[in-house]
Amino acid sequence: MQALAVSPGKSYMEWMADLFPETVSRPPLGGSAPEEEPRADAPLADRLRPRSLDQVVGQEHLTGPEGAIGRMVAAGRLSSMILWGPPGTGKTSIARLLADAVGMRFVAISAVFSGVADLKKVFAEADKAAQAGQRTLLFVDEIHRFNRAQQDGFLPFVERGTVTLVGATTENPSFELNAALLSRAQVLILHRLDAKALCRLLDKAEELQGPLPLTAEARDALVASADGDGRFLLNQAETLYAARVEEPLGPAELGHFLQRRVAVYDKDREGHYNLISAWHKSLRGSDPDAALYYLARMLVAGEQPLFVLRRLVRAAVEDIGLADPQALVQCLAAKDAYDFLGSPEGELAIVQACLYCATAPKSNAAYKAQKAAWRSAKETGSLMPPANILNAPTKLMKDIGYGKGYAYDHDADEGFSGANYWPDEMERQTYYDPPDRGFEREVRKRIEYWNRLRAERAEG
Repeated sequence: MQALAVSPGKSYMEWMADLFPETVSRPPLGGSAPEEEPRADAPLADRLRPRSLDQVVGQEHLTGPEGAIGRMVAAGRLSSMILWGPPGTGKTSIARLLADAVGMRFVAISAVFSGVADLKKVFAEADKAAQAGQRTLLFVDEIHRFNRAQQDGFLPFVERGTVTLVGATTENPSFELNAALLSRAQVLILHRLDAKALCRLLDKAEELQGPLPLTAEARDALVASADGDGRFLLNQAETLYAARVEEPLGPAELGHFLQRRVAVYDKDREGHYNLISAWHKSLRGSDPDAALYYLARMLVAGEQPLFVLRRLVRAAVEDIGLADPQALVQCLAAKDAYDFLGSPEGELAIVQACLYCATAPKSNAAYKAQKAAWRSAKETGSLMPPANILNAPTKLMKDIGYGKGYAYDHDADEGFSGANYWPDEMERQTYYDPPDRGFEREVRKRIEYWNRLRAERAEG
């Protein structure tokens, strides 16, 4: 294959057109690129791509009549947006269909291949198109890969409407995108495709290609193995079609054929989320044997051990908390042990943490305290703490009373001053109410002791 010299000034679309001139067409200045039927030998995922927004699978919360995108299309006017979601959930398809739905010129670039020169060219062409009365939808794939300065470069063109920006990212926009850019765009969250949506994709594939050579159980296992990624699912289906399998494969044969461990479901076809739910509730319900059974079901079916460990950590803080503070330590130690040993030896550390959590005393007091405290914080806004507990690093702050009358608890009897630490405009609240179980029995005794001292000193 002859090497291709790529000019640094070329846009992503031009670069792709040079690589694949038969498959990429540049959009004309005056409008969107014409929608072409994919070639007969195109990948299955390309042949099944949606032709309208109502054909997009699994994102009805956005594309439906009451969804953010559905409302914008109905109004005929788009605002800039960031599409945030896992791979294979339809971000690129939605962007292209949005342009078609409202009659905008569609331009796509990738942050992986594009730089400042490409952006300048895109914006210059968008300016010309605007003068001709044509609006431009600029789709930026992997937008989080642009650095902060490059992201700032979008701002003036978005503000004056030269382009309507539609960015796609698999990363959390709060961490990866500038606050200034986020303030000018809506963040729309795409869901990972659930089993129902993935099955609809397979139905479409079978309408086009014929029945898949799978038993019903293996079909469910194939759906579960996709982990919400529609593109991956269709690629796996295409592999099966190309193999021309004569007899339907079961779950075990499918896993061997695709060289990927595939979940083997029982006759009830319990799915990925059902097993997670059953496992977590078994932990919460202090049934170590049931918890171990569902853990085995997940790991044998190919669940990622680190995902299981994350759920264990969550159970340790949500359902055990301070009733046994060592539960969190055990879970984090299991994660380190698994990282150190790998599979399968490290899975015993996961088992140990699972059994520890299942047999630990249970309390959701910390979880409930968090929700209550967060609710108060939202309701009370920016109330100032009492002046006596504010730091006073400057003379002015001392003069206006910051730190005045502060009671240093270590100087008080029992190491407890009983001072008020709440804003003057707010009554004392009780968020944390530890039960009389496990370690929290001792915590409860301390709190009751401090409450008694506080009441006595308030009376004195």
